[in-house]
Amino acid sequence: MTTIEPTSRTTVRRHRERADYDRSTINAILDEAIICHAACQVNGTVWMIPTTYGRQGDFLYLHGAAGNHVLKAASQGAELTVTVTLIDGLVLARSQFHHSVNYRSVVVFGQATEITDPADKKAALATIVDHLLPGRSRDARTPNESELQKTRVVRLRIGEVSAKLRTGGPIEDEEDMGLDVLAGVLPLATRADTPEPDGEHAAPEPAYLNQTRWA
Repeated sequence: MTTIEPTSRTTVRRHRERADYDRSTINAILDEAIICHAACQVNGTVWMIPTTYGRQGDFLYLHGAAGNHVLKAASQGAELTVTVTLIDGLVLARSQFHHSVNYRSVVVFGQATEITDPADKKAALATIVDHLLPGRSRDARTPNESELQKTRVVRLRIGEVSAKLRTGGPIEDEEDMGLDVLAGVLPLATRADTPEPDGEHAAPEPAYLNQTRWA
């Protein structure tokens, strides 16, 4: 178990008991989620985008269009903030005030590095594809030169980072306990459904579709 020393930016101050600085916890959340939100300041305005990503070791890989505001600024030295959130359930309380959400989240701060070498860029994009569906990059065609030029890829070290998690039921006020209102947790989960082929070409269904973490 490796504990990451929190910084002034990653120290959880509200509900400190929900903080987790263990790298295995952080990696598990990053590996399970699909979408991250990346933000940075561009010309006095904060821009944020949702995008897919991939993790390899202690690094995140993000991609977008070559002209993407956030990734372009990040590649030029702007500080990048990346967040990931998994929702595990709706917490239903007897009062509106105490309703909540059970979640697992990660926040990463740092300066990203643009990947420009074509081979490294292809490898990073394969990491992102396999993050969505492990094994998929072996089947799908690799990007051609034109596609690589249209795509910006950056790498962000998972160094200044923290996780925050909430579990369990609602926190109720004693005077509300007698109210005839359903309280508890409504679990939520992401599940893969039956694949829907595009119909243009009949291809065998790959085994990894049934081995996905959402199967």
